[in-house]
Amino acid sequence: MMGKRTRHGGFRLCLIWVFWLSLIFTIGFTWYYVERKIPSRLSVVVDEEEHFAFALPFDVTLLSDSEEVLLGNESHIPSGEIRLKGDEAFSLYAKNLGSYRLGLKLFGRFPFKEIQLDVVDTHYAIPCGVPVGIYLKSQGVMVIGTGRIRCQNGQEVEPAYGVLESGDYIEAINGEPLRDKEALIHSLNYNGSREAVLLVRREGKELEIHMTPVEADDGNYKLGAWVRDDTQGIGTLTYVDTNGNFGALGHGISDSDTGEVVEIEDGALYETEILGIEKGTVGNPGVMAGVIYYGPGSRLGTIATNTKVGIFGQVNDKLQGALAGEPLEIGYRQDVAKGPAWIRSNVSGELRDYEIEIQRVDYNPIQENKSLVIRVVDKDLLHLTGGIVQGMSGSPIIQNGKLVGAVTHVFVQDSTRGYGIFVEDMMRH
Repeated sequence: MMGKRTRHGGFRLCLIWVFWLSLIFTIGFTWYYVERKIPSRLSVVVDEEEHFAFALPFDVTLLSDSEEVLLGNESHIPSGEIRLKGDEAFSLYAKNLGSYRLGLKLFGRFPFKEIQLDVVDTHYAIPCGVPVGIYLKSQGVMVIGTGRIRCQNGQEVEPAYGVLESGDYIEAINGEPLRDKEALIHSLNYNGSREAVLLVRREGKELEIHMTPVEADDGNYKLGAWVRDDTQGIGTLTYVDTNGNFGALGHGISDSDTGEVVEIEDGALYETEILGIEKGTVGNPGVMAGVIYYGPGSRLGTIATNTKVGIFGQVNDKLQGALAGEPLEIGYRQDVAKGPAWIRSNVSGELRDYEIEIQRVDYNPIQENKSLVIRVVDKDLLHLTGGIVQGMSGSPIIQNGKLVGAVTHVFVQDSTRGYGIFVEDMMRH
């Protein structure tokens, strides 16, 4: 009898554990799901009613903390608090520019999150879609790895191992700023075998690192670090706004060795010529091959920032005068829907729009530059490139007459599909 009770008690205990674990998992998953479904930031145009729907599995209550922002739903009665059922649509209206806060409660009782609401003017920009050559000068000399040095006596040493890390930026040696690799080489040879003080930027923090250079068998003094001071490539210009500011790529330019977004001092856009296109295949993304013209007369603009959502700067008069097409109104998250859209590209040598299908819209993605999933359906583009190829990142996405996004990545296993970013996220960089 005691044995049976023990077995029954153990079974009940097991059921209790399963129940609580299931409950914790359900609550955690629900919390994560709702967090992903509801954006942390929204933009609306001043003096225009904007409509939204979050498609949630249960009721929520939305609150405005300002009389400037009016909420509405099917009742058509604007107020400062509304209750939403599931995927019920609601509207936002604001008469004045500024940033405001919306509160959200689950089941009308439990505070869940705050949403920043930006009330903005109507913005316009020219969707470009033209390839450009990109040159970036890093802010400091970037360490991409460490290696061994063969000394004068034939021994091999690795002084930078465990001291310098991939992704470090050497900004100065003994108080002398470094602009490029040549300056680093000169400073090390001038310093000789004495201990050197390196000013290093690591993950946004500045560190002082003391190292003693080693004389290599070629007579130069070295740290045993592989370094890089610039990077270049070909990408697509997304837009130029009415003030001559541009955005391109929809993702940052990362170092090919470290995978980190390059921290830049400055950069420039240059003319480029596409010489050929390699179509994408399963497991192997295609690529646009071309040449960049670096002459002074080929310069098209200056690059000010390199971020996770693109590169940004100012175009010059040469590029401004060559832009084709009329400015389009900027569309925001709520303007984007699953269905037909267009990407603008000069991939064929002629600027034209190609039909795509937006298959998924993620209001609050884990990565900003993967907010949209798109599929190329245009037969001409599929014949030419097989879909999306490297170099097309930044191609503007147009839907319902508005500029709403840009192409950012291709699916490695399916070149007809890829990711996109909301253009509002690029313009808010």
